Amino acid sequence: MVLSRKHFRLDKVDWWLIVLLMLFAAVSLTIITSAMAGQQYETNFAKRQVLYYALGFIIALTLMFISPKTLRKFVWPVYFLVNFALLGLYVLPDSSFTPIINGAKSWYRLGPISLQPSEFMKITLMLALANVIYRHNRFTFNKTLQTDVMLLVKIFITALLPMGLILLQNDLGTTLVLLSIILGTVIVSGVSWRILAPFLIGVAAIGTTLILGIIYRPSWIEKVLGIQTYQLGRINSWLDPGAYSEGDGFHLVESMKAIGSGGLFGKGFKNGEVYIPENHTDFIFSVIGEEFGFIGAIIVLVLFLALFIHLIRLAQHADHPFSALFLIGFLSMLVFHVFQNIGMTIQLVPITGIPLPFISYGGSALWAQMCGIGIALSIFYHHSNQSIKDR
Repeated sequence: MVLSRKHFRLDKVDWWLIVLLMLFAAVSLTIITSAMAGQQYETNFAKRQVLYYALGFIIALTLMFISPKTLRKFVWPVYFLVNFALLGLYVLPDSSFTPIINGAKSWYRLGPISLQPSEFMKITLMLALANVIYRHNRFTFNKTLQTDVMLLVKIFITALLPMGLILLQNDLGTTLVLLSIILGTVIVSGVSWRILAPFLIGVAAIGTTLILGIIYRPSWIEKVLGIQTYQLGRINSWLDPGAYSEGDGFHLVESMKAIGSGGLFGKGFKNGEVYIPENHTDFIFSVIGEEFGFIGAIIVLVLFLALFIHLIRLAQHADHPFSALFLIGFLSMLVFHVFQNIGMTIQLVPITGIPLPFISYGGSALWAQMCGIGIALSIFYHHSNQSIKDR
């Protein structure tokens, strides 16, 4: 059900979530403006981010008026539409409409606007998995290990197509994000831990084997798994950035230098001195650490923690399994994004092209995240009783 304007009620709006988003917008614009002071850019990305955020808020507020019940009806049309957009990137010839940017063909360019379908697939997959799990549990009257295995098979089939199309773009970062969404929703799907525990142990063992193989047998990893050389370079530079400081390790070395030099209070707004290419996107946390110091970094982390806690409480009080499952998938994505993005700037994890949610510059990523926020606002707005608002 889509509400008409006359039914709009201010008391049903999740104002805490909107306030958090406004704070993130203020932080994003401040940090991007500060990053512009380095004179490495001809374009003022801060002004563009204002427009991206304005459109993002319009998207979120529009989705707020669409009930979760209505959203469920459009899950599969949207799922196939976004997959079709991903397939188009693979089959269409290189052109100004489907350009290759930074070695990847992942965008559609419409004049000054670039759209990245893989970003919207993150939200689409959350909706699809939530729908699959909800419908499976709804029509499963005698829960057994066999029905749990069947649910895992359904989840695998749902995720297989988008993950395959994204891997064709050599976009390992987004693939890992999709895996985090799958893992988060599977954990709360009701599947028995007699199945989940061996599965998670197996995943951990495979991951450990891959890391050890990259360290001690990189040629075998390249040959057998087909992992690109530049991806191995990122792993090697993560393990020993100093040895690759003129190549793959340059960003990491400069990032740690910037964050380390920020000290407790930072060097101040627009006073960054360490050169980091594209520091307004994936390495924006380095700008925060250098110019606003440890205190500024903690403030940003507290903002994310407040958002995570808010989404958890919203999921706990959601009046429909579909809504709760979507929120857990959305939370899983955000947690992974934050952990990966900040972790890669301080050598905690290898570098991948994953932005810091709501803060890094970008249109598609921000709009997709605001779609998730809009659905969260919808879940709050259309809740059937007051318990979620009285928490």
